[in-house]
Amino acid sequence: MSLIYERSIPGRRGHAIPDCDVQSGVDFPRQFRRAVAPALPEVSELDVVRHFSNLSRRNFSVDTNFYPLGSCTMKYNTKIAEKIAQLDGFVHIHPLLPQLLGGGMLAQGAMEVLYRAEKFLCEITGMRSFTMQPLAGAHGELTGVMLIAAYHKRKGEKRKYILVPDSSHGTNPASAAIAGYEVLVIPSGSAGCMDLATLKKHLTPDVAAVMMTCPNTLGLFNSQIGEICRAAHAVDALMYYDGANLNAIMGKARPGDIGFDVMHVNLHKTFATPHGGGGPGAGPVGVTEKLADFLPIPRVAKRSDGSFALHYQEPLSIGFVAPFYGNFNVILKSFVYMVLLGKSGLQQVSEYAVLNANYCMELLKQWYDMAFDRRCMHEFVVSAEKQKAAGVSALDIAKYLIDQGIHPPTVYFPLIVKEALMIEPTETESPEVIDRFVAVMGEIAELVKSDPQKLRDAPVTMPVKRLDEAKAARDLKLRWQPAGEKQN
Repeated sequence: MSLIYERSIPGRRGHAIPDCDVQSGVDFPRQFRRAVAPALPEVSELDVVRHFSNLSRRNFSVDTNFYPLGSCTMKYNTKIAEKIAQLDGFVHIHPLLPQLLGGGMLAQGAMEVLYRAEKFLCEITGMRSFTMQPLAGAHGELTGVMLIAAYHKRKGEKRKYILVPDSSHGTNPASAAIAGYEVLVIPSGSAGCMDLATLKKHLTPDVAAVMMTCPNTLGLFNSQIGEICRAAHAVDALMYYDGANLNAIMGKARPGDIGFDVMHVNLHKTFATPHGGGGPGAGPVGVTEKLADFLPIPRVAKRSDGSFALHYQEPLSIGFVAPFYGNFNVILKSFVYMVLLGKSGLQQVSEYAVLNANYCMELLKQWYDMAFDRRCMHEFVVSAEKQKAAGVSALDIAKYLIDQGIHPPTVYFPLIVKEALMIEPTETESPEVIDRFVAVMGEIAELVKSDPQKLRDAPVTMPVKRLDEAKAARDLKLRWQPAGEKQN
């Protein structure tokens, strides 16, 4: 046992329990006291540290590996934001303080962060107002569609459809369906963007909204987006902007100026806070003037004396969509990021993200087919269809990248591209890192010809062998089976 446990510890395993809690001095009734301490496991501090340190080394993360995960914008998270998020004034406040004590006077700093973060997002996106409550991008989408429904309901209309492109994120149709709409999918044209003629055929007075990502999931900016917005507005359909790809145009173009009416922003993507593994995230939703009255409550308002308070008196509001005021810690880190970079810095983020993506794409053309061979924005999609014809799939390529210390790109998405590899270097990666990634992708292309089995066997550096994903999905076993027990 470690020396840390060799001290005299009252109530340690097998020791008599004292008459009162030695730390709090509470005298518990004798009939509720144990005769001896519970037989809890004991490990040394060193064992605990080694256990979690070794676990951390088995993880892929932006801090340790290149992470070209298309559409997820997994970029470096600046450590100054982590430092500020650990300040006592932010860490030790209770989320109920603004409601319960002194009109929120004990949480003025936190409420000012929420207020100023909203104003920054309005300036960046061209929206009139934001709610900071939604807890993720998909949650923001659902909130946005609920705002769209409230808008049409207020006008006495019950519209039936929401239109999405065939390249959309899967959360777009899912959010629309959860909110009670039927989804119509519009195909992409030859340029990789939603076909305008087909869209116009489906734009009837029964359409509530059009949901789009701009640039889209192929990394392509739709040059007809202005005409699409005008066509939707002609039938009083609203335009929804999926903000997952905002990193490509931040500081360069504002969705509100383009013609979008409502949007969500993935703070954990565009504004550099850690995400993955299920959270945490934040998906604030911004709206133009005609939707502002429907935003969720409460909202942070600035009073005449310069202080901040929560505002609930909004009769047209859709109500609450999350506990308290959103994932405050994520909002705080994103606020630090915006303050740190400022206007010119945020513009440079987009410039470098687009530059890195196009640089990487041009180098990969010698081995892989481009889904759409044209100038991309912050991400691009290659097809491994010719590698598949030689017996190596996009999944094989992804698994081999793991052996090389590179997180795989997004695979098999968008669904409209066969054997898709969706690559997003982000602005934070250096040319040297991108060059190494390209070199490994070139090595893979040569192995397809010389030793394809090496790719099909990957990864070989992981603690367990490669799993058969198809068998796991089709022959799912949810029951734990002790070693040696016969399989049913």
